[in-house]
Amino acid sequence: MDLGLEGRRALIVGGSQGIGFATAQLMAQEGAELALASRSAEKLARAATDIGGARTIPCDVTEAAAGDALVAGIDGWDGLDILVTAQGGSIRSAFADLSDADWQANYEYNVLSNVRAIRALLPALERGRDPAIVLLGAASSRMPYPHQVASNVHKAGLLALTKTLAGELAERGIRFNCVAPGRTLTPLWTNRAAKMSAEEGRSEEAVLEEFSRDIPLRRFGQPEEVAAMVVWMASARASYMTGQTVNVDGGIARGLL
Repeated sequence: MDLGLEGRRALIVGGSQGIGFATAQLMAQEGAELALASRSAEKLARAATDIGGARTIPCDVTEAAAGDALVAGIDGWDGLDILVTAQGGSIRSAFADLSDADWQANYEYNVLSNVRAIRALLPALERGRDPAIVLLGAASSRMPYPHQVASNVHKAGLLALTKTLAGELAERGIRFNCVAPGRTLTPLWTNRAAKMSAEEGRSEEAVLEEFSRDIPLRRFGQPEEVAAMVVWMASARASYMTGQTVNVDGGIARGLL
């Protein structure tokens, strides 16, 4: 299926690893022109080389200046066709152990980073060709995970952001959708498994197997499986779709909505 991405200009925030990098790889294969943003210049350089070339924008999206850095990073492009925001993370902790600083940091990472990127890039998107935004949320927004209350709250906020902005931005010709991954083998989970393995004296494989038990497909997802949905939602094949959140989660979120 031709997704119509040849020559489209796409910026992927969080594009140096995990789902963001897998998305960049698929878009590159479809002929898109890419810019990748991430905190690590070293990881960005490696990612750009691996996909055969891309602009790189080292910046920390939790900082107020990130919006200006993203705009500067696509200087020379006459508009932006696709924005993918693939940053975010969780804190595994009991509610009573979370400080105000923990809540604020997770809000900056999961919510405000998206707000800043979208706000800064709106003028470029308005100049784009059939522009689309795809935000990466989480299955926990529909089925909260235990001991992840801060990110559960903030990821649920991304559903509201998606639905609200889809209506507001439609009049500007911009589609806005969200992909909500479940447990996916990204650095977030491999690092968590390594930490729990060291703390509990069992193998990383045993940790991941335990977290697979309540997934109906009985396994973690691969970044490429989530990226396939992201790329499709950003493409012309999803031209009549906006304001939607689609789970790619192996069936872990069991709610009707």
